[in-house]
Amino acid sequence: MRKEDCFYLGKIAKKFSFKGEVLAYLDTDEPELYENLESVFVECNKHLVPFFIENSSLHKNDFLRIRFEDINTEEEADTLLGNDLYLPLKMLPKLSGNKFYFHEVIGFEVEDKRLGYVGEIQSINDTTAQPLFEVLKGDTEILIPMIDHFLVKIDRENKKVIMDLPEGLIEMYL
Repeated sequence: MRKEDCFYLGKIAKKFSFKGEVLAYLDTDEPELYENLESVFVECNKHLVPFFIENSSLHKNDFLRIRFEDINTEEEADTLLGNDLYLPLKMLPKLSGNKFYFHEVIGFEVEDKRLGYVGEIQSINDTTAQPLFEVLKGDTEILIPMIDHFLVKIDRENKKVIMDLPEGLIEMYL
């Protein structure tokens, strides 16, 4: 499985028992969706390796207590600590309306109600306090805050994000 075909689920945070169980932090608003997984991909040395789950249960809201097949000791669990967990993209619940996954809108056009075509979404910067669309228009990169108030419609059929941007935001880049 390639990383591009997967989404980040979380990270193996710590050991839980002397029998090789681990606690994984889940980076999701709905951890209960991932309580009964059969398997996950664990990133080991930059490769995604499938690990089968013997049993798992939610632990303190954002953590999943996992017992992997063939991991039976603390030492074996130690080798997994800090590793990222991934699942295939097809396992993401479908979103509708103006809700979207960041990876889903890469390549979509941004259209402003006032200015029309703004550019194409290259990536999303979520390292800032407010996530930003990184939009390319010709050779110019335009950063647009992902604010619900600006978002008019996600048009999945035509691959467009329609926005109502404040006057001057786009013009300052051009």
